[in-house]
Amino acid sequence: MTAIAESHVADRGVLRRLAVDHARVRRRKRRLAELSRHLVLGLVTFILVAPFYYVVLASLKDSNAIFSYPPKLIPWPPYWENYRHVLTETNFLRWMFNTMFVATTVTVLKVFLDSMAGYALAKIDFTGKRAVFMLMLILLMVPGGALIVPLWSLVFSLGLINTYFALMLPPLANPLGAILMRQFILGLPNDLEHAARLDGLNDFQIYWRIILPLIKPGLVVLAVIIFTDQFISFIWPLIATTSDDLIVLTVGVASLRAHGGVDYGLWSASAVMSLVPIAILFFILQRQFLARSLAGALKQ
Repeated sequence: MTAIAESHVADRGVLRRLAVDHARVRRRKRRLAELSRHLVLGLVTFILVAPFYYVVLASLKDSNAIFSYPPKLIPWPPYWENYRHVLTETNFLRWMFNTMFVATTVTVLKVFLDSMAGYALAKIDFTGKRAVFMLMLILLMVPGGALIVPLWSLVFSLGLINTYFALMLPPLANPLGAILMRQFILGLPNDLEHAARLDGLNDFQIYWRIILPLIKPGLVVLAVIIFTDQFISFIWPLIATTSDDLIVLTVGVASLRAHGGVDYGLWSASAVMSLVPIAILFFILQRQFLARSLAGALKQ
């Protein structure tokens, strides 16, 4: 009996050691997995951040120091002349005003129009509804470059060349926002609409009082997409306006090459200053933007 008891005790000891060794191995594998994940994320972060850091670095150097070897990772003292030149010797502030005015106006109008169109396509039954939606999908398949010449001819025939309307009206016809809003509004329960109709609300009141508050995260995402797209637009503003007073930021920065040759320090300074509005917009709306992204991920 004593030998059997000692054998059981020895077996329990072996099992305990095996369990401890197994737990140690699991912890080691978990730490290696976490370390590998952090290394991958660190590498991806470096790849994404390095170009922005290089642009900021180049904006704080003169043209000769940019291509010096070995390169200085932290220029000291910083060369602020590039920023002073952009602000005082170019029309950068006018370019920024034009860009912000056009992008903000287009964003406000398009979010309002696209949300109404999305509500109509999602919740209102009317003749030709399916045909309208299919036409919007077909328009998305048309390359943007194929529309430039007929669009310019239309704007020219209306006498809108070299006006703010030439910059703001064509983007309003893009059906992408309406399609996105339709898909978002389709996820809302129909009971809310039925209850509102029982209370005597018409279609616009339902849209304004019921639909808009519920799709606020989607509106934020759409606004960020539209504003960013208008902010970085280049081809259409380049051919729709020729007046110096109507040049937008992308066209203005590209035109710096014509003044005194290629000045990479000047280009870098203007690029850094051009990123400021987009960065401010994202940091202000990042909570709503990430909330909408996470909501879409959870639905999947």
